[in-house]
Amino acid sequence: MQVYALKNCDTCKKAIKALTDAGKDFSVTDVRADGVPPNLLADWVSALGADALVNRRSTTWRGLSEADKAGAEGDGAVALMVQHPTLMKRPVIVDDGAIHVGWTKDVQAALL
Repeated sequence: MQVYALKNCDTCKKAIKALTDAGKDFSVTDVRADGVPPNLLADWVSALGADALVNRRSTTWRGLSEADKAGAEGDGAVALMVQHPTLMKRPVIVDDGAIHVGWTKDVQAALL
């Protein structure tokens, strides 16, 4: 299991703690420090759609130009998340090929 998170994100901290407490074997990638490979982001966008991955309620999103916001679909979304990793909804958890975004009750039920 691979967890893509931000080290200072409260939701990510909760997810990591819950996975640790449940005895799950996983590794964590800090999306700001380590980044996420563009091809992996592109795979996620293809599988889930840009709306599932781009956090349009973030302060990073609010700071983007209208042109950047307008291009936040498909390859444009990938480019924005590469340039601004904090735009990605998080955590993104990849478990046996399944991609889970966020730490909702549904994600918790699937992983714990």
